[in-house]
Amino acid sequence: MLIEKKSRHFLPKSFTLQTWNDLKPYFEELVDRKISSLSDLEQLLEDISEIQAFVSEDACWRQIKLTCDTENKDLETSFTFFNTEIEPHIKPYADKLNKKILSSSFVNELPTQEYAIYLRGMQNEINLFREENISLFADISVLAQQYGAITGSMTVTINEQEYTLQQAAKFLKQSDRAFRKSVFLNMYEKRKEAEPELNTLFNKLIAKRHEVALHAGYANFRDYMFDALGRFDYGIKECEDFHEAVKKNIKPLVYKLIEHKKKALGYFHMYPYDLDAEPDGQKPLEPFLNGQELLDKSIQVLKQVHPYFGDCLEEMKNLKHLDLESRKGKAPGGYNCPLAESGAPFIFMNAAGTPDDVVTMMHESGHAVHSFLCHDLKLSAFKEYPMEIAELASMSMELFSLPYWSTFYPDSNDKKRATYELLERALLIFPWIATIDKFQHWLYTNPKHTEAERTKQWMLIHQEFLPENIEWTGLEHIQEILWQKQLHLFEVPFYYIEYGIAQLGALSMWKAYQIDRDTVLKNYMNALKKGYTTSLPELYKTAGIAFDFSEEYVKNICTFVHQELEKLI
Repeated sequence: MLIEKKSRHFLPKSFTLQTWNDLKPYFEELVDRKISSLSDLEQLLEDISEIQAFVSEDACWRQIKLTCDTENKDLETSFTFFNTEIEPHIKPYADKLNKKILSSSFVNELPTQEYAIYLRGMQNEINLFREENISLFADISVLAQQYGAITGSMTVTINEQEYTLQQAAKFLKQSDRAFRKSVFLNMYEKRKEAEPELNTLFNKLIAKRHEVALHAGYANFRDYMFDALGRFDYGIKECEDFHEAVKKNIKPLVYKLIEHKKKALGYFHMYPYDLDAEPDGQKPLEPFLNGQELLDKSIQVLKQVHPYFGDCLEEMKNLKHLDLESRKGKAPGGYNCPLAESGAPFIFMNAAGTPDDVVTMMHESGHAVHSFLCHDLKLSAFKEYPMEIAELASMSMELFSLPYWSTFYPDSNDKKRATYELLERALLIFPWIATIDKFQHWLYTNPKHTEAERTKQWMLIHQEFLPENIEWTGLEHIQEILWQKQLHLFEVPFYYIEYGIAQLGALSMWKAYQIDRDTVLKNYMNALKKGYTTSLPELYKTAGIAFDFSEEYVKNICTFVHQELEKLI
């Protein structure tokens, strides 16, 4: 096997979790244990790591199973039980263990290079921990999961056949404009029906998250989350500067791309249902027919990028650690879920046979390779890498795989089209990232807002980053609810600007990849192997790029991508 499950030395090999009382004695033993030497401290850290790996994987499987089948009440009960009856009991013990470790007289004898980031994060957790937030976090976890249940049940009927919204999206690539418009309206009418329910859900999340921040001594949840996410290497101002850099430098480039698309389609106005359309006589790309073909072709592609990458995906295939196809009752979106004990992660997505699915598969495979590469790190905490490096791993893999997409697109013109679409998407995503991130800043610094105020602010921010040549007249009722399709807002607040930071890094790596492929891949793998044992700037430096999202950097990288796109026209 490519990867081996972590062996247990502290917990019994046959240990399973049924109730909190099963775990409690082990946590008590850790808290009460004497530390009389450096080796005692190191053993304590290893035992804590083992129990963390077990708990993390147990929680992950509950989430995986539920997102694969949101309509299964037993799976929902299991997920809710963990979040309300298990995890709340763990948090006080985790806080006690953090304090025990940092107060130990031997902590300064730990190797600084290996443990500095870990101990910094531990101190941050102590600073943020509040007993009264435990039950709030449990409530928030259960509420956030309701988003997937609500949206996963949405289907539309097209040509007398039922489709999930993910499946229906492929029809927006058809050249028949009237048909596209009808599909678009059908999809958003379904979303519009859920607007009141999702608004109510979001109101509850906003209120509880604000309460968490107040308990921890913060003025608002935004400021709390910047610390909770461990954003030690940048802050609020850098994010706000990034918003402005996108508006000033990327929005005009996106405008040009839309103009090119409009000319190709022969339209006077471009509506949102035109953005993915193919010109008359050009069929949408069909890179695969089903999930099995997507998986098999992805393995072939990744083996060409680097044999190890393909082996990782093949291992997951053998372990059945993938659920790829869209279906009713399945939660929306896609993710790679690391499994701390087993090592081989789980990929979840909603494939419907589109080029976007190929990109998603490459993206999640990058996350998976990251999990494989850092599995052998000594402590589970060393593998809790921040999203800025996690998304660099995934977005770089999208671009590294590009030269080998003939596996999906044997016709050279089809491959050229798919390449253009990926690079185009790399630019188009920036205004949306800035929109979502700026919206979140407003949401949580104005927690007492009404639904009407939220809608008004959303429209203002969306319009701020929206290229002027996309026409929403007559569709404002749909534009008002666009934010509700972004699951991050409901499930993982403030996790979104990382995509922008990482996309810049990935594009920088791709630029170098075209000159020296082997060195870039070596740097990439070396960076991922480090997990989170060094700072973000150092991880990016190991990868051979700068940790930078300043205006100048944004302008330079995105101008380069635009030039590459013009070569493909």
